[in-house]
Amino acid sequence: PTELYNDVKNEQVWFYVQKQYVTRMVEGCNAISVMILFVSFVFAFYKGSKTFVFVLAGLVLLYIMNLLRIVGLNIVMAEHKEYGKMFHDFVFPAVIYGSVVLLWLIWIKFFALKHENS
Repeated sequence: PTELYNDVKNEQVWFYVQKQYVTRMVEGCNAISVMILFVSFVFAFYKGSKTFVFVLAGLVLLYIMNLLRIVGLNIVMAEHKEYGKMFHDFVFPAVIYGSVVLLWLIWIKFFALKHENS
């Protein structure tokens, strides 16, 4: 079982797995900056109401991806701590930013340039 300790004073959340400290989450872990980047790009190619639908769907996907990233990082840190830094610094950021780039490509190819190429 995972337990969370909310350290409001220091603006962080501590994750404990099986009563042992595994990780802590700070403001930068919430993917808000990634979501802002995603939304900004999509609105740069505004296409009416479908822009809002795509942004909402993309934000939901990015939120889920970030939750999976946090869960995955806690699993790695609990069971294979030697890979923790690699997953934290390289693998999971690649997954999150890769998701954003994939969403951007979908937006451009199937929505933003749809009428220009018709």
